Amino acid sequence: MVTLGLSFGLLCFAAFVAGFVDAIVGGGGLIQVPAGMLILPQLPVATVIGSLKFPAFSGTSFAAYQYVKKQKIEWTLIATMMLIALCAAFGGSRLLTMVSNGFMKPLLFIVLLLVAIYTYTKKDFGQQASKVLTTKRKWIYAVAISLVVGFYDGFIGPGTGSFLVLAFISIMGADFLQASTHAKMVNLATNFGSIVLFLLKGLIIWKIALPMAICNALGGMMGAKLALQKGNRFIRIFFLCVVTATLLRFGYDVFFGVK
Repeated sequence: MVTLGLSFGLLCFAAFVAGFVDAIVGGGGLIQVPAGMLILPQLPVATVIGSLKFPAFSGTSFAAYQYVKKQKIEWTLIATMMLIALCAAFGGSRLLTMVSNGFMKPLLFIVLLLVAIYTYTKKDFGQQASKVLTTKRKWIYAVAISLVVGFYDGFIGPGTGSFLVLAFISIMGADFLQASTHAKMVNLATNFGSIVLFLLKGLIIWKIALPMAICNALGGMMGAKLALQKGNRFIRIFFLCVVTATLLRFGYDVFFGVK
């Protein structure tokens, strides 16, 4: 039997590691959510997910601050994406309270497999900005990314940061460092949108959420600083690792029937 003190210690450690990983290339939910489900089996799933959203928001906030200090941001575009993504995430979390999201996992498994293969084989993927988009096309892509990934984060969640990084690189033409910066800002909004829903539902346990938020923030600050120091090549390798981990997670769910 895991003691209460050990449970909190493990949750805080998971939050720190999740914040560190998420700050570099996203995917911290792959660490934090399974840890929460494993350590807090006595709580309803929605309560666990709701309580973990606040640490995710905290870590993303501190990581985003580190990136914003060093990277140029097109604020009008990103602020609009954040607002759209926030609303989409709120809608996704709302739908999550009514239906199962299990049917999405086989599709995501295929998508992630293709992403991993493409990123591994295309060595220059995300190493430098590769597209110059017209203003109209840039805004169309931005709105589409915000809606789709925002809804995904509210409805399913794990790997959202990685999907945002992928979208900014492959669709918007950013390099890994730019993509990570923009992804943090949009992911900040999606987390906040979900938090609003879970707050209204009364599903956040603050004595769990607050200590984890501090640890996630510390991990986020350290991860962001490391990514900024190491640059695109390091982030690409980290991205491959996180996508592979996400792929394994969804693969396990798909083939072994975990819901």
